[in-house]
Amino acid sequence: MPHLPNHPPAKGNLFEHLAGSRRPLEKEQLDTLCRSEGVRLERIVSWGHATPQGEWYDQEWSEWVVLLKGHAKLRFEDDPESLELHPGDYLLIPAHHRHRVEWTDPGEPSVWLALHIKEHPAP
Repeated sequence: MPHLPNHPPAKGNLFEHLAGSRRPLEKEQLDTLCRSEGVRLERIVSWGHATPQGEWYDQEWSEWVVLLKGHAKLRFEDDPESLELHPGDYLLIPAHHRHRVEWTDPGEPSVWLALHIKEHPAP
């Protein structure tokens, strides 16, 4: 288990300080909430954003993601069907499992929590 640096407790609210909370954002908002060796926790705010056509994420780290607010559709390269996500839905995306964001709700912000996990080779 990674040891978090010795810092005072940090407090916040995942639904506060949403950029563009009254209108769509030009770019997704990415806020790193916590990081340690091999682990990074982010809040992502999407508002009508999608991965550009023909592009795929191919990440070095595994990613556990939960949609807290809004609606979204993800697609995996090996699946012709999109996966629709609603608040509370989560999934684990293994490292190098190519995927893309097909759609996020253009009418409201979609708030994600993403935990990036670096895989350590077995000794």
